[in-house]
Amino acid sequence: MNNKNDVLDKGPFFHGTKAQLNLGDLLEPQHLSNYQNKKSNYIYFTATLDAAKWGAELATSPSPEKIYIVEPLGNFEDDPNVTNKKFPGNPTRSYRSKSPLKIIAELSSWERHSEEEINHMLTSLKKLREQGKAIIYD
Repeated sequence: MNNKNDVLDKGPFFHGTKAQLNLGDLLEPQHLSNYQNKKSNYIYFTATLDAAKWGAELATSPSPEKIYIVEPLGNFEDDPNVTNKKFPGNPTRSYRSKSPLKIIAELSSWERHSEEEINHMLTSLKKLREQGKAIIYD
C-alpha cells in the first residue's frame, strides 16, 4: 500500500457511479457496492476516464451515470481485481482505499461507450457470474 504522496499515481482521480453526490461529500468503504449487493471493504477509483466511464455505465442503480473527480484522503493501493490480470501491471490505473475519497468536482459532460460496447460488457459479466467467476477480491 502506498501513501497518497508517493509516486504510485498523481491523478487526477475519477470515480464512476450512479450515486448522486455533492461537492465535498466523502466516498467511504462499508457502503453497498455499485456492482454487487454487498458492502465493500474498499472504495475504488481510477486515474483514467475510460475506466471511470465503465464504473458509471456498469453500476446497477437506475439513477443517472456520474463521474466525479476525487481526492484520496489516505493510503491507496493497486486494485488487485485488475492489476496483472488481462495485461501486465495496472494499465487502467485502478486503485482502492480503505480511506475516504473527497468529491472535488463532477464532470459535466463525457462521451459514453457505445450501446454495443456496454451490452457486450454486460453480457460478458453475466457469463462470468453464471460460471462463478465474477469475483471481486475485496
